[in-house]
Amino acid sequence: MAIYEALLAHFGPQHWWPGDSPFEIMVGAVLTQNTNWQNVAAAISNLKEEGLLSFVALESLPPEVLAEKIRPSGYYRLKAGRLQSLLAFIRAEYDGELDAFLGDRLPGVREKLLAVKGIGPETADSILLYAAEKPVFVVDAYTHRILARHGLIFEEAGYHDIQEQFTSGLPEDVPLYNEYHALLVRLGKERCRKGAPLCAGCPLEHF
Repeated sequence: MAIYEALLAHFGPQHWWPGDSPFEIMVGAVLTQNTNWQNVAAAISNLKEEGLLSFVALESLPPEVLAEKIRPSGYYRLKAGRLQSLLAFIRAEYDGELDAFLGDRLPGVREKLLAVKGIGPETADSILLYAAEKPVFVVDAYTHRILARHGLIFEEAGYHDIQEQFTSGLPEDVPLYNEYHALLVRLGKERCRKGAPLCAGCPLEHF
């Protein structure tokens, strides 16, 4: 909590995840794999402009057409397949009812999501936290880097080890998990960078 409070005091609220609906957040969670948010925003803008950002519209698009619409996100053919696998899962498991999927309970819904081709822990947890508003802490490369550099985890720590580090030391609170993850991303991008970290003046310098 001391780390969280230091980050919040320094950066302020991040208002993350950007998206006008849970469905848009879900699409963004898949498209952001291995790319930056500017590219994702461009791809989502393409879908919005053509009235395609809905479950029914995306489900009905041929894979090659969907791939072209999301081309700015990179790996667009692969991501088109992953998006349609996610939609097919919701169709098969929840009769295409997005609210039923978003309202399903943990840990069952997480286990089901992880069985979908192309949906790994970070993508699944991003969907569950930001779209479904479930108390799941999202871990990414920034999180690993920051904790390892501060001696809070071993360098070889895996996803679930890091996730447990947070959930065991924090109250189970969706807004807290949301804000904390967003603040770690901000710190990782601006200061705790992969190649040349800017430690002097970092809000976590005294840790």
